[in-house]
Amino acid sequence: MTKRTVIVAGATGLVGREILAGLLADDTVATVHSLGRRAPAMQHPKLQAHSVEFADLPALPKADEVYLALGTTIKVAGSQPAFRAVDFDANLAVARAAQVAGAKRVGLVSAMGADASSKVFYSRVKGELEDALSQMAFEGLVIARPSLLVGDREALGQPVRPGETLGYRLGKALGFLIPADYKPIEAQAVAKALLQTVPTASGKTVLRSGAMR
Repeated sequence: MTKRTVIVAGATGLVGREILAGLLADDTVATVHSLGRRAPAMQHPKLQAHSVEFADLPALPKADEVYLALGTTIKVAGSQPAFRAVDFDANLAVARAAQVAGAKRVGLVSAMGADASSKVFYSRVKGELEDALSQMAFEGLVIARPSLLVGDREALGQPVRPGETLGYRLGKALGFLIPADYKPIEAQAVAKALLQTVPTASGKTVLRSGAMR
């Protein structure tokens, strides 16, 4: 079997870190190219970290598939345009560059409620990115739409989100009352679902939160 070469954008984030760890542990993966403004904390013989500016991407290395895990919040970004520059512009730029580099399949970390026609700015941007990727000629597109993501943000140097902590506790206490797609979900579960689905994906696949648990 020919080993795969993979690109990951956002490997220092909550889900991206788990995607990267899974790829590095996968014997069918030869090389992982991570793209970011800073290198991942982990080191590995398979890992090649590239420091890039997403608004001015260089030509990317030849690859078989790409994972898009770039994301922020309006609060952290500081404005809606700054949020869009990360969640839409940067992810789409990587997808386009990866396609030029030969990538046939793409996995996207989106969000529950993503809809290009939504009145909610966050959901609308997520939906617009999904639509833009759907129009590209990838052999396989896998979109993960997690609900409330939980994980160790402090370990990543990210601010702890009180709403996530509260949502996680409520989800555990009242889980039997909450539909599967609305329960909080671990970042590791989202990464695992993408890693299992993307390598053999054909056409467009949407992974809802309940199915990834």
